Parts: sequence; structure tokens; C-alpha cells
Amino acid sequence: MSFIRYSLIILFLINGFHTSAQQEEMIYKPNIKTVQLFQYGNQQGLPIYTLNSGDQLQLGFDDMEGSLKNYYYTYVLCDYNWQPVNLNPFDYIKGFTQNRISNYRYSSIAFTRYTHYQAILPDRNSATPTRSGNYLLKVFLDGDTAKLVFTKRMYVLDQKANISAEVKQPFTPQLFSTHQRIKFSASIKDINSFSAAQQIKAVILQNNRWDIAQKDILPTFVRGNTLQYDSENIGIFEGTKEWRWLDLRSFRLQSDRVAKANYNKTSTEIFLKPDGDRRADRYVYFPDYNGMYNISTYETINPLWQGDYAAVNFSFVTPSRLAYTNQDIYLFGGFTGYAISDKWKMIFNEEKQVYETNAFLKQGYYNYSYVLKDRGNAGKITALEGNYWETENSYTILIYYKSFTDRSDQLIGVSQINSRGDRPGFSF
Repeated sequence: MSFIRYSLIILFLINGFHTSAQQEEMIYKPNIKTVQLFQYGNQQGLPIYTLNSGDQLQLGFDDMEGSLKNYYYTYVLCDYNWQPVNLNPFDYIKGFTQNRISNYRYSSIAFTRYTHYQAILPDRNSATPTRSGNYLLKVFLDGDTAKLVFTKRMYVLDQKANISAEVKQPFTPQLFSTHQRIKFSASIKDINSFSAAQQIKAVILQNNRWDIAQKDILPTFVRGNTLQYDSENIGIFEGTKEWRWLDLRSFRLQSDRVAKANYNKTSTEIFLKPDGDRRADRYVYFPDYNGMYNISTYETINPLWQGDYAAVNFSFVTPSRLAYTNQDIYLFGGFTGYAISDKWKMIFNEEKQVYETNAFLKQGYYNYSYVLKDRGNAGKITALEGNYWETENSYTILIYYKSFTDRSDQLIGVSQINSRGDRPGFSF
């Protein structure tokens, strides 16, 4: 093979790699369950890695086919809208661009057979991001990026902005008792902030969720290198309500939400007590995971490969005990990927007069909710929980910078705040 032909093949592979890069989190194989990427030791933490630091991220997932496979991972640099940037991977990855996940354990104790794969990122001896920004972590089979298994978002930070933020109650009468407003400022250092309104981008996440992220937020004032975002019409989020909870840390010790369970020789099936519409209920505070979940058990040493799975049956009762007209109900939460899809759509049981669906869940503590979607208006989605200003929510502010000569957005600031400073500690 000539050098020119070899070079053209390499160029084709690199360009193909970028054009096929995915733009959101997704699981492409039905045998893959419980995909997690988080700050080491904190399952609810955003996967943020600070450049040239000792930060570590933990990646884990289960292959329900139970055999040993060759899984690989790589990083794709994206802009702040999660569109892949047109850069060669060698421009933002130090070391090998692909790495095999060599840490795995076969499930033990559990009835359900699976193989748990785990990796600590970044691997100091191989792939390490060298630029700050948004990254899509891609996991694929046999070193072939066309055999994509799943993608996860991760963040690489180069701290150049100090962010000060607080949660305020909106002044608008229609939003005063139901919404929360984020007011913040960012002090930029060590960069040329000329024309800051065009170079700086701010994003606000509620409870780590990108499906309701607020982007393209313009600063209200710019004073030197300080940008203030305190307009009354920006950073407005529905307060929602504390999430519904489900404790599956033990299948034998049934929690308050469990109505009954079937224990078979090789599997477990759990039936939950029916849920109802909470929009008319009064607000009551209790600690939650803000929609996320935590894999843990009471009865094993390591829940990652000793935790079992169960078929969990959810049911929802409408106030009239009749099906909603021209509307569908979906199970919703971190374990569903906050996706409104047919996989999580509930089916109305005419005989029982309830909506039903099920999920195959690993032992742990889960938050969830229900949402209502109009069939004639795909954009109209209503939470069946209610909205309250007092609700405890976590907010993350991301600050991006892109000079007029940059080809990608730098992540230069991250700040996380909570809407309630009086909340007691978690006690799950």
C-alpha cells in the first residue's frame, strides 16, 4: 500500500469518526443496563474533570448477556451545544485515542447474570483530554466506532471564571409561588474578554438535566471582566416538587412503596403501590436525589457486581380512574434518561382502571415522577407533580469562552448551588 493511499484511508477514518459522532446521551444496545459516569465516589455528581488535576471519574455499566466482550472508549470534543467540533482527536487527546475497558467482574450472589464493566477516567497512561470543553464519551465494541454501544456526557474544566450565584423568588405574580429564578455573576480572569457578550456563553442546568437547560443567556451588565446575569426574565425554572422515591436496596426487606413481590428461583418481580396525581397536594419537604438514583444494597459488599435486578411494576391512577383523553403518561427520571419515548410510555389497563408499565432495575435508591404529553402537541409536556417555590433543587452554572480564533468552546467556570440552605442532611 502506497504512503498516499494509506494517508487517504487514515484521513477518511478520522473524518468519518467526527461525522458519525453522537450529539446526546443514548444507549444503543438493549443488553446494556445501569450506565453511570460520575465523579469518583459521588453517583449524583456531574462528571467534571479539571485539567491537570487529580480528579477522577468513574464509568460503569452492566452487560446482561453475561459474556466477556472487548469494550473500548474514546472522547469526542463538542461545542457548548454538544455538536462535534471539526478537530483531529490528536488535537485534544493525549495518548491513545481508543482504550480498552479491561476492568470487569462477573455478577455474584445475584440471581440475574451479568458482567459489570468499570473504568477510572482519565487513564493516566493512555487517553487524557488536553482541552477544556464538553466531551462525549463513546463506548463501542471491538475497537470499531461503528459498533457504538452508548454515549455519555462529560465536562473538562479549565477554571478561569469565578461564579457567584443565588436562587431568588420571582417577582412576577404568576410565577411567585411556583418558580425559582437564578441570579449570578461571572468574573473572568486570564483571558481577553473583548466583546464578552459574543465570546462568553452561559448555561444553567436544573438537577443536572439538559432537557430543560437554559442556554444562550445574555449578560444584563458587563463591567470590565465581570458579567452580571440578574434580569427578571432569565434563569426562570419551574419549582416542581420533591421527587417520588423507591427504595430497592433490599428485595427481601420491602420498603413502604412496595405492595408485594414475587420471589422466583431465578428472578424477582416487584409491584409498587399505585401512584396518583400530586398537583393538588400541599408541598412537603423531604430529602431526595433530585431525580437521580444511587446503586447500593443492604446485604452485599459491593453492589456494582453483587447487586441483583428485578422487574419493577409501576401503576398510576387518575383522579377519575379513566384514561386521559388525547394524552399519554410516561414514567420519568434519571434512570429513564429523562426521555419521553415509547419505552417509558404507560398503558391504560381497562379492567384495573390504572396506567401500567415496568422497568428492569438494579438494587438501589431511585427517584422518579410522571409526565403527561399531548398527542396533538409534542412540545406540551405537563408534570403530574405540581410546582412550588419552596422545592429543593440543585442548579449548575456553566460558563464557556470562545475567542474569535478558537475552534471550540472552552469550559472556564462551573458553579453549583442549592435552592434551600436549610435542608437537613441526607439520611438514606
